[in-house]
Amino acid sequence: MTQQFIQSAEAGNLEAVKKLLQEGTAINTQDERGRTAVMAATYNHQTDVVRLLISSGADINIRDHQLNNVFLYAGAEGMLDIVQLAIDADADTRLTNRYGGTALIPASERGHVEVVRELLTRTDIDVNHINRLHWTALLEAVILGNGGIKHQQIVQLLIEHGADPEIADAEGNTPLQHAQSKGYHEIAAILQRAGA
Repeated sequence: MTQQFIQSAEAGNLEAVKKLLQEGTAINTQDERGRTAVMAATYNHQTDVVRLLISSGADINIRDHQLNNVFLYAGAEGMLDIVQLAIDADADTRLTNRYGGTALIPASERGHVEVVRELLTRTDIDVNHINRLHWTALLEAVILGNGGIKHQQIVQLLIEHGADPEIADAEGNTPLQHAQSKGYHEIAAILQRAGA
């Protein structure tokens, strides 16, 4: 039953998920990869199933064997609709992914402007959280971003919401130094206006 429940969620089969819940399937049961039904649905961007499972009491904070949960994965992948559902369901913003990072860090790196805005304006996420690579969201947006308009907007948003431009990487290089070495003039200008 567990397998069928999780596969139905992953496939976006709302009716099967409802039926299995009515038959008493434990909502937070996990498969061999540690995935709950709500996590499997999130991997496949099955928003309606995620919504149903959350409203039925699914625990969105459970992390699978890759240390992903609904909030972390949806944030990293730019799934704004699922991020919003997770925020509404009081996702634990302190939980970290396998790199020791919050949802904000990969969202910033990958250029998911709307997700970054949502995280910064609607959650208490720590804008200056440092992951295992000794990178903040700001560092990651500069180092792994492409310097384009989306990353410029993200750097601006991070700064507006209290990102510290002086937090350096493990080698002591600041976001400004990275921006300058990559030739990201617009980002360097944003950082300099912020006092970097």
